[in-house]
Amino acid sequence: MQAIPIAHPAEQPAAVSIPSLGGYPAAVLCWLLSAGVYIAAKWVAAEMPPWGLCFWRLLLACAILLPIVHRHHGAMIALLKSRPLELVAVGAIGLTLCQGMIYHGLNDTDATTAGIIMAMSPIMTMVLARLVLGEPLGLWKSLGAVAALAGMLVIVAHGKLDALVHLRFNIGELWIVGSAFCWALYTVLLRRSKFGLELLPLVVLLLGAGALVALPFHLWEIFNDERSALNGNGLLALAYLAGPGGALMYYLYNKSVETLGASRASMLLYLQTLFVAILAYLLLGESLHDYDLIGAAFIVVGVMLATIIKPRALPVRT
Repeated sequence: MQAIPIAHPAEQPAAVSIPSLGGYPAAVLCWLLSAGVYIAAKWVAAEMPPWGLCFWRLLLACAILLPIVHRHHGAMIALLKSRPLELVAVGAIGLTLCQGMIYHGLNDTDATTAGIIMAMSPIMTMVLARLVLGEPLGLWKSLGAVAALAGMLVIVAHGKLDALVHLRFNIGELWIVGSAFCWALYTVLLRRSKFGLELLPLVVLLLGAGALVALPFHLWEIFNDERSALNGNGLLALAYLAGPGGALMYYLYNKSVETLGASRASMLLYLQTLFVAILAYLLLGESLHDYDLIGAAFIVVGVMLATIIKPRALPVRT
C-alpha cells in the first residue's frame, strides 16, 4: 500500500485447488509495481504533498478500474446503499491513512527503511486478529511478534540504545510504523466485515471511499502547503502511482489470488521489501544501513516463527 495491494477477505476461498504456475509472474510483477510506489513517492516527496498524492492516486485508480468491473455494478451499488459507513471507515483506514502516512514518512526517511518496516505488517495483523477477532496466537506467533517488534525498534531508533531510553525517534519512521498498523487494522476489519463482494469490485469501492476521505486533507494542503502545485515530476509520479502502481497492480493481485489462492499470493508480499531495496539502490542511490540489516534480520526471524513453524497437534485421546 499500499503502497501495498488490498488484502483479501479471509473468507474468500482459493479459486483452484492446485495453483497454476501462470499466477506467479502476475504476483511477482504485482509486488514489483508495488515497490515502485515507494520509489515514485520518495522521488517527489520534496515537491508533492502527501495527501495530494494519496487523493489523486486513489481517485484515478478507482476511475481506471470502474469500467473493468461493470458486471458487478449492481452488487456494488447494493452494498454501497446498505453499508456506506463501514465501507468509508475501512477505506479510510486501509487506503487513506495507510498511504497518506507512508507518503508523510518518506519526507523524513528513505524508501528502503520504509519497505522494511512495512514488512512487519502481517505480524501486526496476527496480534490485532487476536485482540479484535479472538483468533488464537500461540507460542510461536507470540515469539515471532516479539522478534519483529525488536527489529522495528532497532530500525526506528537507528540501532542506538539511548534513543530507545530517551524516546528519540525519527519522525519519518514513526509515520511508517503508523501506516503498518493501519494496514494491519484494515486487514482485520476486512475479515470481520465480510462484505460478500468479489475482490476487485470491493477494491474499487474502497478506493472511491478512500479518495473521498482524502479529499478534505488535500483541500487543506492546497491552501497551506507550498508543494500543492502539480509540476512535471509530480505528474509523472502520479501517472505511475495511479496506473502501473495503482490500477494495474490491484488488477494483477486479483488475478494472482484467482490463480494461486489467497494464501500463496499474499505470502509473496515479502518480495516487495526486496524490490524496494533494489530499486532504491538503482534509482535513488540509497544504501542499506547497519540498523536496517539488523532490524530486517529480526523481522525475518519473526515472520518465520509466526508463519512457518506450526504447533504440533495434540494426540486425540480415545
